[in-house]
Amino acid sequence: MQSGTQTPNGTGANVSEVISNPKVGPVGEFLHSLNIPYYKILGAMITFVIAVFVLYSLGRAFVIPFVSRLLNRRGLDAHEKKPLLRLTKLLVAFVGIGIAFRVAGYTGLLTSIAAVGAAATLAIGFALQDTLSNFVAGVFIYTDRPFRIGDWIEWDGGSYAGTVEDITFRVTRVRTFDNELLTVPNSVLTGGVIKNPVAKDELRLQFTFGIGYEDDIETATDIIMEEAENHPDILDDPAPTVRMSTDGALADSYVGLTSRFWISDPNRADYLKTRGEYVTNVKQRFDEAGIDIPYPQVDLSGGMGIESSQRLPPLG
Repeated sequence: MQSGTQTPNGTGANVSEVISNPKVGPVGEFLHSLNIPYYKILGAMITFVIAVFVLYSLGRAFVIPFVSRLLNRRGLDAHEKKPLLRLTKLLVAFVGIGIAFRVAGYTGLLTSIAAVGAAATLAIGFALQDTLSNFVAGVFIYTDRPFRIGDWIEWDGGSYAGTVEDITFRVTRVRTFDNELLTVPNSVLTGGVIKNPVAKDELRLQFTFGIGYEDDIETATDIIMEEAENHPDILDDPAPTVRMSTDGALADSYVGLTSRFWISDPNRADYLKTRGEYVTNVKQRFDEAGIDIPYPQVDLSGGMGIESSQRLPPLG
């Protein structure tokens, strides 16, 4: 069979023949009635353009609003919805073009484009493995929702922390507390442990106060508890607690008392403000009660000897 010959199933024609000899549709018949040359090609092109315009317009009018309502039901905000709606528009355009090819009679051309597209997709997939992994990770972030825009997150064992500013299918942008912008590949965030301190309505904080060995532990404990109960932003339920520190309670220069307390609707600013005010109030009460917060001390004792009996030569 010669190249470009039409097979019985209509798939043997080459691309140039399909373009130059499309099916004659209503528009082509109308142009033919007006004795316009190349009526087949012009009719198919006009039909294709009209079909793309109509199908894309219908998709924008019905499909996009429908998807937007579904995203609203999921509770996604504007920043989260934007890339999903952009992807939906691309899919609507792609489907519209595919249907328009068939309406215009370019079925053989559509098959050829699909084959080329499949091969190109395979090649691009091997070349862009990292990009595709980030894309898949971005989909998981949208579905699992380990964090949202505006959340304070930490990852890599606390080496990085900040507030999420934007989430795309490839990267997540995080503003650090030093006002630095971090652009993090999504695969980094989904491939490790992410700490989201503000994911729940309440957050437990803790602070270890060190008192001297000569100070009264019960008095210090009462002061720590009273200041926690008196602070307006520290919750009564769950109630604050004070315990001997489980990590180095009896240190070289102090006795550790760890206070654990809860705050509601946590964010980074409230966390620092509440803890700072609470520690300041306890320190002032310690000073009034004569309770010392010692600092590390090192006692040096003993003498220094010279093992060699050889004397050093005189200077000069």
